[in-house]
Formats: sequence, structure tokens, C-alpha cells
Amino acid sequence: MIIFDRKNFFPIKKNIDSSYLLKSSEINFIKNRISNNFDILDVSSIEIQRENSVLFLNDHTKKINFEINNLLVITEKEIIFNNSKLKNIILVENINNYWNFIIDYIFMHEDSVDYNDDFITLNNSYISKYAKIDKSAKISNNCVIGKGVEIGKNCIIKNNTVIKNSLIKNNVVICENTSIGTTGFGFDYKKRGSNFLYPHIGIVTIDDNVHIGAGCTIDRGKIESTHIGKNSMIDNLVHVAHNVIIGENACIAAQTGISGSVVIGNNVTIGGQAGFAGHIRIGDNVVVAARSGVTKNIKENSVVAGFPAIDMKEWKKNIVRQRKNGH
Repeated sequence: MIIFDRKNFFPIKKNIDSSYLLKSSEINFIKNRISNNFDILDVSSIEIQRENSVLFLNDHTKKINFEINNLLVITEKEIIFNNSKLKNIILVENINNYWNFIIDYIFMHEDSVDYNDDFITLNNSYISKYAKIDKSAKISNNCVIGKGVEIGKNCIIKNNTVIKNSLIKNNVVICENTSIGTTGFGFDYKKRGSNFLYPHIGIVTIDDNVHIGAGCTIDRGKIESTHIGKNSMIDNLVHVAHNVIIGENACIAAQTGISGSVVIGNNVTIGGQAGFAGHIRIGDNVVVAARSGVTKNIKENSVVAGFPAIDMKEWKKNIVRQRKNGH
């Protein structure tokens, strides 16, 4: 997991402390246990827990670092609240309401009307004054490079590309009309509309020697990183959703869609128009045939096809059976 300075991308606009959340009339809570008051300066995930931060937790406490004193946990789960090792915790009715309130209050992010950037023009492109681009990188026409973005050596950014909230290493090629670091599609199923999409304050990280085709979209993580591993090749019109981790040497053909929080191993090959359900894991050296629908975990060294995707040999046998039966 990549550690980054969130303030480079999402500046803090207001300070908030743990006691303020108990006083606010905008959000209701059920009960709380606060042992010390502190400024909240960041957000933690279960993978990376930070001092002076808030952690939204509904799953388990096995990976909690109980040595962090200034960590405020917010949960809907009574069983988590009852863990006496958690020194600062608030039990709420709706964790999503607290997420939206805290992120909107603390951070300037581009899904709020108060977000701004400061640009210079270069080769008909807009480059943030707060971006870092190596002199050897080539930025083509009509691109937008946002605040906090870093682009490494010998990268080629082709026409009409938008890059924001991203760290890009060396020898990366990003083709025309691609958008990197876009907002992830996270929401409460009970609430529809633009006002209820979750703010995303993570980033995208792209490792060395990656090629990304034209017309792709790669969403930033909600808290941490969406990651593309080194030497990976992504064809045109591919969508990579928030929190996705793609390992090294991936080869992903056109029109593939990868849902949020999917983890893809090393040396994976994916045919065109494949689709992946969210929150699944794909092992190393897997081959996914074109137009497959992957709905569950796939173990390493597998070759799968069909919908739902199954072992390629079994899929072919099913096709033969169906034809014999007149289908």
C-alpha cells in the first residue's frame, strides 16, 4: 500500500476535533466513549492507520493498532463499540452520513464547490502550479494536470488527457482522451443523486513502464490508492474503479470493466469486454477469456471463460452439451 501526503491533493480547509462531532446538531450519534480530545487531520483505513485521524469501521477489529492514541473510530456495530481497547469511539446510526459530513467539513475536494486549483499553460495544456513533472516527460495538447500530481521520467501524456490525484512513475504512456484520478462510484443504495455520492480522497498510483490506452478511466481510491503495477498494458476503453489493485505485467484488452476493490495478481491476461464484480480476488497467472463475467475469486494459474466465469475446459464442455440439446 502506497503512503502519500493527502494534503498535497486535498488541502485541509477547516480543523475539527473529536469533541466537535459530539456537539454538532447536523449528525446524530447513539453513544460515545472519548478518552482524549484531539484535532482530526486525516482519515485512516484498516490497511494504514494514522495518528490524529478518524477510522470508519464496520467489519472487524483484528487489524486495529491499539497503540495509536489519537485515533477516533466511528461505527454502526455495537460489538465493535463494546471493545474496551478502543479508547475513542462513536456509535452512530448511519456511518455514511458521518463520512460525508467529516470529509466535506475537513477537506477541499473536487466534488465540492469550494475546490480550486491554480494553473499555468504549456503546449495548450493546463498544468497545476502544484504539480511536479519531470523535464523529460512530454505533455501533449489540451491536457489537464491537477494539483499534487507527480509525473516521472520519459512519460508520454497524449492529447486531451486529464490526470489528477495521481502519482505516476517512469516510462508511462497514457493515450488520448483518458482520465486518471476521477471520482469513484460510491453511494448509499437508499439515497440517489449527486449530493449523496461519497467524497473520495484517495489517489491513483501508476508504476514504471505502464501503457494505458485511449478513452480509459481510472478512479482514485476512496481513502488509499487505486494501483496499476509495473509493466502492465491496458487497452482502449477500459474502466478501472476505485480501490482496485492490479499487479505487475497485467495485459487487459479493450472494453473491460473492473468494479471497485478488486485485487488482481501478477501476470494476469484479460480478454476484451470482460467484466469483474466488486470485492473479488484474482490470483497470479490467471487468463480470463473475452466477454467473461467474473463474479467470484479465481485461484492462481486458472484459465476461465463464460458467465459466470468457470474453468475454460468445463466451459467448452457446457457449450458442447448445449448444442447437443439444441440450444
